[in-house]
Amino acid sequence: MPHHPTPLKFLMPGWFAIVMGLSGLALAWHRAAAIMGETASVAALGVGVLAAAVALALAVASLVRWRRYPEAVAEDLRHPVRHAFIAAMPISLILLATVLVALVGPVLPARLLWMAGALWQFVVTLWVLRRWLAPAKADGLNWPMVTPALFIPVVGNVLVPLAGVPLGLVEWSAAQFGLGLLFWPVLLVLLVVRMAVQGLWPERLLPTTFIFVAPPAVIGLAVLQLGAPALMGWMAWGMALFLLLWAGSLVRRILAHPFAIPFWGMSFPLAAFSALTLRLAAGGPAWFQNVAVMLLALTSLVIAGLLLATFRGLRNGSLLEPEPVAPIVVAA
Repeated sequence: MPHHPTPLKFLMPGWFAIVMGLSGLALAWHRAAAIMGETASVAALGVGVLAAAVALALAVASLVRWRRYPEAVAEDLRHPVRHAFIAAMPISLILLATVLVALVGPVLPARLLWMAGALWQFVVTLWVLRRWLAPAKADGLNWPMVTPALFIPVVGNVLVPLAGVPLGLVEWSAAQFGLGLLFWPVLLVLLVVRMAVQGLWPERLLPTTFIFVAPPAVIGLAVLQLGAPALMGWMAWGMALFLLLWAGSLVRRILAHPFAIPFWGMSFPLAAFSALTLRLAAGGPAWFQNVAVMLLALTSLVIAGLLLATFRGLRNGSLLEPEPVAPIVVAA
């Protein structure tokens, strides 16, 4: 397939889902150190460095894109689905700060990354929810806008305590965590109603269904970080497990489509669930530790496959192309 003459124009913010997936995998391997020892720590460091390198490359490319194709950036901000992926950028900063804290400690660069990411995430959440109040239906809340991608800007706030607590910023971490916790059930209801009256989101967005898994998985990690009883983590784990199996029922339909960047929507939820499972398995029975390690291996294989598919897509020019227009069928 020939390359598009202006591929950078189509580098939407959703590409930062790669950073989210890799950062989540690094944190999961870090959690595995309690079971697997030094080998897991080395793997966590390697994946964390790769996540930082990808983030830097995407940041530079996005800046160049903004300068060369400002109309493409403006279109992303107006788009009913792509606008939600803007939050993948501040979430990437929060996750990179979390990886840095986990691997190195509460150093100044981690604090700066965390503060920038947390503030940016708060602003993006306000911007997204303010859009819901727009008077015109085309710009305000409407069914094409309601997809699992909305979890990213709204519920992404629950990630803040993962690095915020070790950095000593507990109060703000709890406050921003509460923001994400407030809107998680709201979005769940909206998505279920959308499925009932409008149908499922477009087929090419089916991989984003796995994003349902991320909020309870991260909430479980965050409440444990905030000092909640272990049973709170297990409650979140049960919800995440069910949602993973539920989303997993779509795997055959997902794999029937050619690879695209939305496939990366599966990566961070799997990594977050693996990290929570490993956190709960530490010090637990051997059989559950084995389950946690197998889940980590599966997540690593999936993300390795996504990396390989991304490399192939960049090489043959099938990824940085104009987005296909999905037909919108209005329910009676």
